[in-house]
Amino acid sequence: MIGLGLTACNSGGMRRNPGKIYTPDMTYSRAYDAYTTNPVFADSMSSRLPVQGTVAIGHELPDHLVEGDTNAYNRFTTSMKFNADELQEGARLYNIYCGICHGTNLDGQGPLFASGKFASMPANLKDGKYLHMNVGTMYAAIKFGKNMMGSYASQVDVKQRWQIIAYIKQVQSENGGAPFTMGAEAVETGSAPVAAAQPEAAPAEETHTSH
Repeated sequence: MIGLGLTACNSGGMRRNPGKIYTPDMTYSRAYDAYTTNPVFADSMSSRLPVQGTVAIGHELPDHLVEGDTNAYNRFTTSMKFNADELQEGARLYNIYCGICHGTNLDGQGPLFASGKFASMPANLKDGKYLHMNVGTMYAAIKFGKNMMGSYASQVDVKQRWQIIAYIKQVQSENGGAPFTMGAEAVETGSAPVAAAQPEAAPAEETHTSH
């Protein structure tokens, strides 16, 4: 038994030393910790910014628009779909942040314009000029502002912006606009729009009874 053990330990004359490595830095690359000095880059920083315009994997709500990039606005869209309750919330948010100027009926007759404080009427979102406006352009207007309208980026987050746009698009679809495509299965194209003037009139449970 001892002999068998010694035999098993015998390497048979085989060399187990791997020898010299020609390019050890490639075989055993040096790792740089975050926030440390790195001679590889011109700014000597190990922590790098993501490539401009990229969106992290798994992020379902990309928001990488750059102000003034009209071509990007025209292509920008979302795959988000909203159910009746979420559209109701979109109506409520519209009333709070948009209705004061654009009117609770989306006709540009908001209280500020009706009071005579504005020299020109805010956009009538039921007008033909806006009925078919793409959602990316609308999103950019909310995020960056447009003309006399300031940015609402700090007031509403990414999902809330899309909820407002979805609500507007649903109302527009009932007033000559394109078919509504941002509704969840329970809120299909052609369904009656949520009433903007009374966003909290019906309890959440009742909003599903008609769908």
